[in-house]
Amino acid sequence: MNTTDRLEALIPEELSGMRVDKALAALFPDYSRTVIQGWLRLGVVQLGGRCPAQREQVSPGVPVAIDVPPVRSSDWQPQAIPLDVKFEDEYLRVINKPSGLVVHPGAGNPDGTLLNALLHREPALMELPRAGIVHRLDKDTSGLMVVARTEAVRQRLIRELQVRRVARVYLAVVYGVMVSGGRIEAPVGRDPRDRVRMAVTPKGKSAITQIRVEQRYRHHSLLRAELESGRTHQIRVHLAHYGFPLVGDPVYGRRLRIPPRAGHRLRAALRGLGRQALHAAELRFVHPVTKQAMTWKQLPPPDLQGLIDALADDAAAEIESRP
Repeated sequence: MNTTDRLEALIPEELSGMRVDKALAALFPDYSRTVIQGWLRLGVVQLGGRCPAQREQVSPGVPVAIDVPPVRSSDWQPQAIPLDVKFEDEYLRVINKPSGLVVHPGAGNPDGTLLNALLHREPALMELPRAGIVHRLDKDTSGLMVVARTEAVRQRLIRELQVRRVARVYLAVVYGVMVSGGRIEAPVGRDPRDRVRMAVTPKGKSAITQIRVEQRYRHHSLLRAELESGRTHQIRVHLAHYGFPLVGDPVYGRRLRIPPRAGHRLRAALRGLGRQALHAAELRFVHPVTKQAMTWKQLPPPDLQGLIDALADDAAAEIESRP
């Protein structure tokens, strides 16, 4: 993967007269039109042996060749951080990310991230944008995520996410007893009063979350949330907006509340969680190369499972205490 990949083809009859950027996006569907426009500006695209203009129209039978440039970042460094890999083949990996691990380096987190761990496991990922990371989980959200090992697979997975063919299912513990689930459809964007936060706002982007109630407790609910879109903090924002904030959410939640008559186990579980009660429990998609339908499921980690068990015990004790 240290050498430059080369794409070659002939312009087919059905693309005749089309703008070169549109034609190449149709001819090489693993790459977006935006990516191809960047290659045209770099001069790595040859149409009939010369570098074409972006708005030039193509003719049938003309050969096209693209020397795909490697994508690198000199700031990324491999680090020996343990990874819980649930699946891998030559095209992709499915990772069970622990809470507390940042996915990608950024302000305040220059290293010690999932990306640094991936580079230690496979240095060639340096050549992929974001080292092949296709989607993110918040630092304190645990669970499953997919990482591409080739640029073609990364592009395909991104498109599958965009057209909602990648199922991402989360478990969430919230304050409040939810009577029934349903479909939350509310636009999510920057909070106009606090640019650090996201919010349900008319100026936001379309966002849809499917909610199902898994279990009701005395003062909490265990929910199954499935994303139909992937906005920043979407589940956290949607649930808080409708009055069911995640337990332990420092941004969209409430201060720690201990239910009346809560036993020692539940008090300890609520106080000890230290992060939002959100876990990416299931991931489903059709493999972009083998075309096999694949599903992964991951049980909650001990901190979240401990809270769920404590809530169940608390609810059972309440029933037993009734006359």
